[in-house]
Amino acid sequence: MGAPAGALVRVDSPGEDAEVDALLRGPGDPARVGGSAAWYKAFAAGLERVAALAGVRMLGDVGEILTMFDKRRCHAVLAAAGVPVPEAFEAVSYADLRDGMAARGWARVFVKPAHGSSASGVIALQAQGGRVHAVTSAAWIGATLCNSLRVRTVTDEAELRRLVDHLAPDGLHVERWFPKASLGGRAFDLRVVTVAGTPTHAVVRTSRTPMTNLHLGGARGDLGAVRSRAALWERLTEACARAAACFPGSLATGVDVMVGADWRSVAVAEVNAFGDLLPGLGDFSGNSRTTYDEQVEAVLREHA
Repeated sequence: MGAPAGALVRVDSPGEDAEVDALLRGPGDPARVGGSAAWYKAFAAGLERVAALAGVRMLGDVGEILTMFDKRRCHAVLAAAGVPVPEAFEAVSYADLRDGMAARGWARVFVKPAHGSSASGVIALQAQGGRVHAVTSAAWIGATLCNSLRVRTVTDEAELRRLVDHLAPDGLHVERWFPKASLGGRAFDLRVVTVAGTPTHAVVRTSRTPMTNLHLGGARGDLGAVRSRAALWERLTEACARAAACFPGSLATGVDVMVGADWRSVAVAEVNAFGDLLPGLGDFSGNSRTTYDEQVEAVLREHA
């Protein structure tokens, strides 16, 4: 099996395809949370097989894709390059999580599965002694932890411990809480798409909960309100460009970037290998080009 010499191959997100999910992490409910370490291992093997095919040239470097799909590694790469990121540590259990928070004097954190996406298994946690307040979209259906489209609150420490210890075997990335700016009474962050290292498109995501993902009740916000603050916009796009520069072999990235409550500071939360799906949005230059138009233009320029 091979491809025509010089064939450009784009690998895209497996999305919610149940058959692909079963191939990557084994049979089971595709909505379940967990098994992401197995998913990652199978995904890595699949990417490497595609990249090894005769004649293939990948539009995204395999090593870089895999780094972006490991929040711990991605955070380390960004931090080493001087990209502004929240402080973070790794945890292997609920007890380890609480010990790590106590040692650093942190009362609020985001707990993220190392290989998760779309806020799957993410927990926004505030804890003091035996009192906990956690927000997550993960919910138990019988003995199976599943993703839900509804965000819920957990205040029982035993339930929280069960949840964290269920997720821990796949690896946990713990970030210090970054207080976000608000628009219209809703906290927000941005997904900024970069193409060939340059920020080209963005969407503001607002929410009344800590999760701004649109499928969890988040809503698009006013990008103009952010762009109108020239100094902030320059810092924000510079941070995204610096994040993208950490992945020079990737044609496009989706950078999740936060604006601080002071409306001055910025921090990169994540960089997504498959984060370019922003339908209905034109580019910053006002040329009405989609994220895909921009990528085609970049490829044509490179191969002209």
